[in-house]
Amino acid sequence: MSTLLTQIHGAVLQISLNRPEKHNALNTDLTQRLLDSLEVAKHDPEVRAIVLHGKGKSFCAGADTGEFKSFAPDTGNAAVDRADLTTALHLAFSRTAKPVIAAVHGNALGGGAGLALACDMVVMAEDVRFGYPELKHGIVAAVVLANLVRQAGLKHAFELVSMAEPIDGHRALALGLANRVCPAGEVLDQALALAGKLAAWSPAAMATTKRTFYRAADLSLEAALAVGRDANVMMRGFDKK
Repeated sequence: MSTLLTQIHGAVLQISLNRPEKHNALNTDLTQRLLDSLEVAKHDPEVRAIVLHGKGKSFCAGADTGEFKSFAPDTGNAAVDRADLTTALHLAFSRTAKPVIAAVHGNALGGGAGLALACDMVVMAEDVRFGYPELKHGIVAAVVLANLVRQAGLKHAFELVSMAEPIDGHRALALGLANRVCPAGEVLDQALALAGKLAAWSPAAMATTKRTFYRAADLSLEAALAVGRDANVMMRGFDKK
């Protein structure tokens, strides 16, 4: 059985992590398949929005730590290659011009929490367990810090990684880490509904909105205004259909 499944809903692509027996923990195979799926969707004109979801009881319980035991010093570049793959995956979400919405339920821990925050929007279950428990296991929340710090701010981000305690959906919403919170049974439907609305916009306008958003996000005011100015000029030539 494939560790990753896809399903099309009109112009919305649903990507489902499919290791339910492992709470969709990210091993190398699943990480690579997800990266490949995003790359295919990026170039598919029929796909205008994406929903990321986890099969079974959890969204994603993080990295498959059992696999890390094989990354011994005598295994060559295995650890470096895996870190590069994880980094590439997290970059892929913002580099995909199509909006990506995470449908998060159950456990979203460590790398799973990072995966949710890499998406453009997040619909989260009220009773979700969202957090960064790495310190409890003697490891470090590393690649996932980049999006967490940007989205939660320094104080809240440090609390999440240093206390290593999960939060629920309502707390995540209060910290700005979720866009919608609802009962777990409604998460996927709400995410698909949001994605359907985004998919209805002009593809060129939506893509330019996302590119401009991420280009401007970390710039100074003057530089961000220049990015907006360029997008303003560009949109005059859009086909409004």
